[in-house]
Order: sequence, then structure tokens, then C-alpha cells
Amino acid sequence: MPLRRSVVRHAHVGKPRALNSLLEPRALLEIALLPAALPLLLQAPRGDGHPVLLLPGFLADENSLIALRLFLQRKGYAVHTWGLGRNLGFRSKHASALPQKIRYLHHVTGRKVSLVGWSLGGVFSLYGAESTLDCVRSIITLGSPVSVDAAGSQSPTAIKALYRLVSHRLGAAAHVMQPRAKTLRERRRLAVPTSCLYSLGDGVVPPQEATIDGDPALHENIRVPGSHLGLGFNGIVLAVVADRLAQPEGAWLPFRPQGLLGRVWRMSTGSAHDGAGSEAI
Repeated sequence: MPLRRSVVRHAHVGKPRALNSLLEPRALLEIALLPAALPLLLQAPRGDGHPVLLLPGFLADENSLIALRLFLQRKGYAVHTWGLGRNLGFRSKHASALPQKIRYLHHVTGRKVSLVGWSLGGVFSLYGAESTLDCVRSIITLGSPVSVDAAGSQSPTAIKALYRLVSHRLGAAAHVMQPRAKTLRERRRLAVPTSCLYSLGDGVVPPQEATIDGDPALHENIRVPGSHLGLGFNGIVLAVVADRLAQPEGAWLPFRPQGLLGRVWRMSTGSAHDGAGSEAI
């Protein structure tokens, strides 16, 4: 069997392309087109009923996760949202509440929990999982700034200013200074299957921050089409999430899209890559 190539971050440098940032309102079109993805979603694999915890992005609440929640519930998962209201950035309550939520779901269901975080919610999922690895089955991030560079966040200036205004005067850099962010700061990866979905069309989080370096036996970067604000309503993204959640516990394999999903994924990303090795593309 050939050796898998290492999982590496995307090679993009600097901020997202300015045009992508200007075109973020196209998320409304992605929402409108979601019904057209019904054939793809119907073919997505059904789940085994294990608990899935959804975490919203910055300034969003549980309502932003409605498409993910309804879709995954119909696929047979026990879907939960974080229950902490609107995501206004990292607060001290998150440091204890998220691990407690994960442990509670693990305790009441008797099964490990999968975490799905959109944008900043993906970073929160890593925070929560770090101290509850025995309770976590897998992690999926959607356009999340999961990799930290010494130069700091390369998100657009307006986004960083908004974060400082709402959450912390030091902006996203404040997360990096948290003791609990040591794993991100040192680029150590959790020993749990982790799928980082990212888009070259993302106008908020650049691809080098939304992807990770890691072990191909546990970690992967999966390129998807679309905007940052539309990821949770993107039919291809929903189908990829279902594919990843359906991986058997203890027998996780990197993304290898087959059938209709494989055809649509390759066509939408403009790549003949089959997902094996899951390096950034």
C-alpha cells in the first residue's frame, strides 16, 4: 500500500482575496439553492444515532444552524446545539461549559460525541475537545481559523475590528493568549479524527488558517465551494459533513467521495483529486 502524503495547510499567504470578501452576500444565493441539492442530500449516508454537538460562528446563535440540525436529525443523529446563546467570542463560561456539555452528552447517551463547529465555533470545538478526548468521536470544522501564525489573524481588517468591538480589545489574538489555546499556539493536533472544511472563496477566514498540518491517519483538509457565511447552508458541505460523521467509530478513513457526491465535489472544486490523503488542494 502506498504511503499517504502528509496533511498540510493550504499555501495561501495573507488575507482572503478582496473580491471574495465583497461577494460574501452570495451566501443568500447558496441558501436559495439548497433545495436543488436535495438529490445529493438524499444519497448522503445515514448515521448510527450517535450524539452530534453543533457550535455556531461568531455573532451567530443556534438559529444559524437550522439547516445542519434538521439535515443531520433526518439522517438519524442525536443532534444538540451548544445552548449558550449567541456566540460573542470566547468567555470564561465557555472554558467550563463546553467540556461539561460534551461530558454530559457522553454520559447520558453512553456514546462518544462528534463536534461540528462553524467558523469560530470550530475553534471552540477544539477547546472543548482538548480536555474531553475520551468523550469525543470526531471533530468537523467549517471555515474555522484553526491554525495560528505568529503574525496573527489574516482575516479582513473590518472583521477583526468588529471582533474587538464585540468581544475583546485584543481581537482574535486574545484567544491565542489563552492558556487553553496552547494546542493551537504550538500547532499540536488532537488525537481524534478531525476534518477541516475550507473554501478558496471564503472572504472571512483565509485558507491557510482554515486548514491544518497533521497525521493523515487522523486529520484532513477538505476543500469545498462557497462563501464563508453560506457554509452551513451549502448542499455540498452538508453532504460532506454527513459522509464524515458516518465513518465507523474506531475505523475512520480519510475523505474519498464516491458516487454522486464524488462527481459533484470534483466538478465544483475543479479537481480530479479523490480525497485520498486529504492534503490541502
